[in-house]
Amino acid sequence: MPPSISSHSPLVISASRATDIPAFHGEWFMARLRAGFCRRRNPFNSRQESLISFARTRVFVFWSKHPAPFLPHLAEIAATGRQFYFQYTLNAYEAEGLEPGLPSLCRRLETFKRLADAIGPQRLIWRYDPLIVGGRLSTDSLLERLDRLGRELSPYTEKLVFSFVDMYRKTAAALHRLDPAYRAPTVDEMRELARGIASLNAGWPHRLELATCAEGIDLSALGIHKNKCIDDVLIRRLCPQDALVQAELAPRRQLSLLPGMATAANAPKDTGQRTACGCIPSKDIGAYDSCPHSCVYCYANRSEQAVRANLQRCRQQQPEMRESLLP
Repeated sequence: MPPSISSHSPLVISASRATDIPAFHGEWFMARLRAGFCRRRNPFNSRQESLISFARTRVFVFWSKHPAPFLPHLAEIAATGRQFYFQYTLNAYEAEGLEPGLPSLCRRLETFKRLADAIGPQRLIWRYDPLIVGGRLSTDSLLERLDRLGRELSPYTEKLVFSFVDMYRKTAAALHRLDPAYRAPTVDEMRELARGIASLNAGWPHRLELATCAEGIDLSALGIHKNKCIDDVLIRRLCPQDALVQAELAPRRQLSLLPGMATAANAPKDTGQRTACGCIPSKDIGAYDSCPHSCVYCYANRSEQAVRANLQRCRQQQPEMRESLLP
């Protein structure tokens, strides 16, 4: 029986929460950009498929830990008239071996700066994600690492987003194989880390906006807000003359329950994400089991064997022949 196909023409494309497209699938992305559409299978039901048109797309949000291979494509993307920004995860876990497939920290720092020089700091968001404690990873150790990175990166970005590790069963098992002491921070440790980050930020060369990603804990008293990684405010800022963006994402007014009071209601929340996620709706075009960074805490890969098999299938077919990321 053929798969059921739904059609979408989103304002925002997420590329991608499921894999590192800039690092490993840039040629495929550019082929789909030129074609004007792509397909994506439902990762939880292979008989459901989405046909995603780029006709209305105004913004691409790229998620990456190693976007260096993608830098040569940025001029072509910009020439289409579309806007884009990057969520760049840059952690300091080299000594622990938590991100074995990544280039050296030195190279990743260099890439961050090159990318900022190419697109501007407002389009480049630094993520330290996730924060893990246990073993050698004490709160003091994490803050020392964040301070070193913040002093170097703060002139090249406007925002730092961080999160605390979610110990899903698969994540916990993988981390504990490496070190049984690894765990999520307690609430007290979360607050200690947040206070430390806020204090460090005050001493960095450029003070950054601080935010958490998909966290329930309220850190607003420290000046740390809940982030929208797919962010209507930033998108409107990047597209000031785009009538469609301004119309669809303009803040709406809604009446308060209190007499004489009104509050601004932002664009709708993406109901397909976690409860604590603040993102606005977008369409993701990536695929699970397709990123060979091999991060120990990763939720997006079942196994390294599955990743290798999928990448081998990709290599056997030219990028322009694949309408979906995986054949």
